[in-house]
Amino acid sequence: MATNEPIMASVAGRYASALFELATDENAVGDVERDLNTFQQLFDESSDLRGVLASPVLSTEDQGKAVAAVLAKMNASTVTTNLFQLITKNRRLSIAPDVVRAFRALAAKARGEVTAEVISAAPLNDEQTAELKATLKESVGKDVQLSTEVDPSLLGGLVVKIGSRMVDSSLRTKLATMKAALTSSA
Repeated sequence: MATNEPIMASVAGRYASALFELATDENAVGDVERDLNTFQQLFDESSDLRGVLASPVLSTEDQGKAVAAVLAKMNASTVTTNLFQLITKNRRLSIAPDVVRAFRALAAKARGEVTAEVISAAPLNDEQTAELKATLKESVGKDVQLSTEVDPSLLGGLVVKIGSRMVDSSLRTKLATMKAALTSSA
């Protein structure tokens, strides 16, 4: 699957592309996407899991056992399990979040959707999420799936990225801009 997107040219993008092709052949794109979303949620919530994935000290065998236990508890599909076995064997577990992001982008593109990465200072509620999706759909003309992340250092507002476009309406950026304007005029 050829693409001009930089993430797809990366190692994670190549894994995601191969995974997407395999999942498509197996008619399991939805299952794999659910597995990856669940894995990403666990990754975001567990510092222990993040530590296992990033640790250069743990042996491949120990990392494999830990990830296999997580996948078994999730009832992950065979396709997803095989991906994680492969990236564990190849000592590439640290790129798992990038593989997830790239796979989501491929799945969304296949459905005619775009994915927007949204970083907010606090978790968005259902009403805010629906309003943001509607606004972005109006702007880009396609259905929009949100990939959300919370970064309290933003103080308030949002950073939204769709492809190469980014809108930063965070309070942190506004304050930094104001500070720069005040110090340059002094």
